[in-house]
Amino acid sequence: MRVQCGRDGRRVADVLRGWPSCVSYNAAVMTKPRTSAAKPSRPAHAAPAAATPVSRAKAVRPLTLCIDIGGTGLKMMVVDAAGKPVTERLRELTPPKPSPEKVLELLYAMRERIGSFDRVSVGFPGVVKHGHTLGAFNLDPAWTDFALQQTLRQKWRKPVRVANDAAIQGLGAIRGKGVELCLTLGTGMGSSLFVDGRLCPGLELAHHPWKDNKTYEDFVGRRGLLKFGHKRWNKLVAKVIAQTQALFNWDSLHIGGGNAKHLTIELPEHVRIVPNEDGLLGGVALWRDLD
Repeated sequence: MRVQCGRDGRRVADVLRGWPSCVSYNAAVMTKPRTSAAKPSRPAHAAPAAATPVSRAKAVRPLTLCIDIGGTGLKMMVVDAAGKPVTERLRELTPPKPSPEKVLELLYAMRERIGSFDRVSVGFPGVVKHGHTLGAFNLDPAWTDFALQQTLRQKWRKPVRVANDAAIQGLGAIRGKGVELCLTLGTGMGSSLFVDGRLCPGLELAHHPWKDNKTYEDFVGRRGLLKFGHKRWNKLVAKVIAQTQALFNWDSLHIGGGNAKHLTIELPEHVRIVPNEDGLLGGVALWRDLD
């Protein structure tokens, strides 16, 4: 069977099954995006509404301070061990020329508004190994080989874990069954791949050459959205969906990030928009080996 991908009539081969396991987190199944046919000029898909925070008295400990560092914004929220938010989400604009010093200064100020917590999870928009950031294309060159995990642990005197932001977004969105791909459309394009709920680490699809000696991120990141406009950008995203399905044969595709709200194409049955909060809620999964 084949499924419709976009209004231009392009198609995507239906999913194949039977992939082997590789690197598990099984999040609760979320609702599919709602489609509005009444006003096609508006985004055709809406992510599920964010959950209402629970009181600290009812929260299940330990409490995790979840941080999402992005090229456009810094986000922070406390989440309990059951994956329920304990605080509202804080968001501040990423400072100009976002060096480690500038980003950390803003994170320290935001932390003062968030209350108590037991541990920290950080999503970072670049390659992360052993708590060190190996670089961030959409931040600043000074992030090359920066000991972010150690720096925050020493500052806040709490256990800290740092991972790629798209991996954390995926952990908060996946159903834990079959081959699942998560793409984040924001300043750049993040990606993470899971098989039966287990992360296959190291995927950096954004910087892989795609068309005309340019990368996926050049076309569907923020630069592409501004350059091509909404209509063509949507068609390019549809092509990315088709290309990744042919490449990974995913069973489900989860699309998040700040620019997912600009999607107006009709999505296939196995593709859905997920809320930005997944990039924070997934931070709890980084500690699942201890919970």
